[in-house]
Amino acid sequence: MGRRRKKDKMRKWYVPLTLVGLSGLGVLFLTERGRKALRWTFENIHRAPESFLGWNEAAQRELDRIQTALNRVADSLQAVR
Repeated sequence: MGRRRKKDKMRKWYVPLTLVGLSGLGVLFLTERGRKALRWTFENIHRAPESFLGWNEAAQRELDRIQTALNRVADSLQAVR
């Protein structure tokens, strides 16, 4: 019965969530601001690979910095033992 109740609870959200999703698409396609955003996206999509590459490099540097800090903490904890 517990599983059935979960399904029933989720089922009551299908229509409202669908309407929210459709209204979001309507705002995107039917308003001037939404069309401008889409136009800007399509005009600038060619820049995406470079942006992602730059973000990946920055994220990797940050992860390396965090790993170094964690290694230092681990070393200092082992020295205390």
